[in-house]
Amino acid sequence: MKLRSVVLVLMFCSMADALSAQSSPAWHDPSPHTVQFVTVDENVKLEVLDWGGVGRPLVLLAGSGNSAHVFDNFASKLTSEHHVYGVTRRGFGDSSKPDKGYDDQRLADDVLTVLDSLKISKPILVGHSMAGSELTTLADQHSARLSGLIYLDANDDPTDTCWNNPEYHALFKLLPTAVTNPAPPTDADKKSFNAFNDYWRRRIVNFAFPESEIRSEFDQKPDGSVGSVRALASVRKAIAEGSKKRDYSKIKVPILAFIPTQPNQSTGWSEYYRFQPMNDEERVALAKIYATDRACTKLLEQTLKDEAPKARIIELHNADHYVFFSNEADVLREMRQFLAALP
Repeated sequence: MKLRSVVLVLMFCSMADALSAQSSPAWHDPSPHTVQFVTVDENVKLEVLDWGGVGRPLVLLAGSGNSAHVFDNFASKLTSEHHVYGVTRRGFGDSSKPDKGYDDQRLADDVLTVLDSLKISKPILVGHSMAGSELTTLADQHSARLSGLIYLDANDDPTDTCWNNPEYHALFKLLPTAVTNPAPPTDADKKSFNAFNDYWRRRIVNFAFPESEIRSEFDQKPDGSVGSVRALASVRKAIAEGSKKRDYSKIKVPILAFIPTQPNQSTGWSEYYRFQPMNDEERVALAKIYATDRACTKLLEQTLKDEAPKARIIELHNADHYVFFSNEADVLREMRQFLAALP
């Protein structure tokens, strides 16, 4: 996973660690879905959202640090052509948080159990970020059970070394602290979930999450303020340690992959890291960061092309890691074309 993506996930999961957790008062989720819990293992139940809809089923899988509620706005735009579901993996949101079961195989088996339990036949799996591991593992082993795969910036190989080069990481030390380590939320930012979401939009990304997603990831104090993060650091660590190298060669269903590409010097680097370089040192460091990002992205694309030659790859320029927020119209358009052409 690219460094900035890692930073976003870790910051989202850690910035409220010091806050005390309390039970949440009643709150109405405005998203038009039903909620049920499916048993996938001994004492393990997964939250499954069902937005309804007609047509071939779509199953949405969130990235690490998120629950299925991250799709609350996006999913509703697909129900006119598809029956849309979302699954919150173990360890996150309202799903069970067992001490084990976070390797690729177990997480993929959890999704398969949900499909079996709900009798979801031949779905298209749509995964963001780390959900690419579940998509790939399931399709490697059970292509006959699926109709297609859609990767939402979910093709990073967790076992690669491209973005793990110490020289690459050292370049970020040359950038302003405000870029690499934004100021934590103030008491005012934590006063309500709306205020906290606005902090996240202003300081970290250019969009707001559904409030239901923020509430799935953080507890609420009795006074309505934001409490502690609900996902344990040990869960994220176990997922990282249980990841395996991606292998697309056995996948027998059509693939659509969205891959964000960063701007170049002529289009404005500040759109991605949200700052203007102030001196030659910062400009040179940022140029090297983008060159590395681009080389790593091209390597991932080539791996996918080599192992799954018919895969359709869509580069989204100036896109955020959360491509279905930052480039929603492009993602929906390309998804609909891909889905309409499925056999």
